[in-house]
Amino acid sequence: MRHPLEKRLKRHVIGKDHDFFAVTPPNCETLVGAELAALGLKCRALPGGVAFSGRLHEAYRANLYLRSASRVLMRVHAFRAVAFRSLEKAASQFAWELFIPSGTPPRLNVTTHHCRLHHTDAIAERVAAIIAERLAQAAPAPAAPPAAAPQVFVRGVDDRFVVSIDSSGANLYLRGIKTHPGKAPLRETLAAAALMQAGFTGEQPLLDPMCGAGTFALEAALMAKNIPPGWFRGFAFADWPAFRASRWDHIRRKAAEQILELDRPRILASDIDPDACRRLDECIARCSLNDAVEVACRDFFELDPRDVADRPGLVALNPPYGRRLGGVAASRELVRAVLARLRSRYAGWKFVLVVPAALDLPGIGMPGQAYPFIHGGLPVNILLGEVPA
Repeated sequence: MRHPLEKRLKRHVIGKDHDFFAVTPPNCETLVGAELAALGLKCRALPGGVAFSGRLHEAYRANLYLRSASRVLMRVHAFRAVAFRSLEKAASQFAWELFIPSGTPPRLNVTTHHCRLHHTDAIAERVAAIIAERLAQAAPAPAAPPAAAPQVFVRGVDDRFVVSIDSSGANLYLRGIKTHPGKAPLRETLAAAALMQAGFTGEQPLLDPMCGAGTFALEAALMAKNIPPGWFRGFAFADWPAFRASRWDHIRRKAAEQILELDRPRILASDIDPDACRRLDECIARCSLNDAVEVACRDFFELDPRDVADRPGLVALNPPYGRRLGGVAASRELVRAVLARLRSRYAGWKFVLVVPAALDLPGIGMPGQAYPFIHGGLPVNILLGEVPA
């Protein structure tokens, strides 16, 4: 006999449209909006993310396919509260068992702005206790506890609170590909955003000649092979009470049909560090990306792109800077040298160059545009441009 919860799940969760919010890194709202539109979803850019709506499986698709988003939240509850009594009443009346798996206490993330209830720890403590009591009474014991504690986000603005359930789990920049460390590695979402902003489609050559952990090369390989960025990882929604494995399997089968096999690598990753190259090569082999990426141990300042590419494409660089080089002055000199090398050897190539915002370069001597981002908590500029032919 089916548990009574099943009928409620079908009626109130599986069979209804829901509101979702794709959280984005700063200044990536437009890119994520374009990605959602490409999935056939109507969306609206807001500060900090992009809102969209649809059935549960649209959240599955968004997690699987979005390259530049941080996570996907499902809006599940909204209420007004000016005192803990009204907060507790609103939380107690909500059917948490329809959205949160039992077995592992959820993690509460609470923020408030201009709210009379502003003690975030106290809010989290009360809501967590109500959730635990409700799940104990209404939800069946799970066959296995969730792989990780589910996350609940409570955001209060002007005494209005919105509750969201995290569908992603680990941040989406964690692709499930890299297990090798890197020094100050670029986040995958930021690398993907830069590549998309530069117009990379996966069809043109790409050089990642200061590859380090290989973030640019790996993201470009996924794009070139049409592999969804979430292909190698799991998601929190797989633990939801309303999750249907058959629907998820269907989405993955459709994605698998679109994955390409390339006749030869279009991406060259190189670095002067042989250990970095070895670790990246092992990662590429483990993920079956050898048909997209070739790895070589080379110095950028000795590499001639004409020796490795039959036509101009995109060169993506994340050079070391800051304390790794000894300070701002050393960083500035390295960036100037990189730009000089681009001008002398990369005529007709487009470029992506990550530089600290503090460098304040007077000019790069080439057509280009700077996009501000946050990398590792530090402001950086991603310079996009084209080397004059």
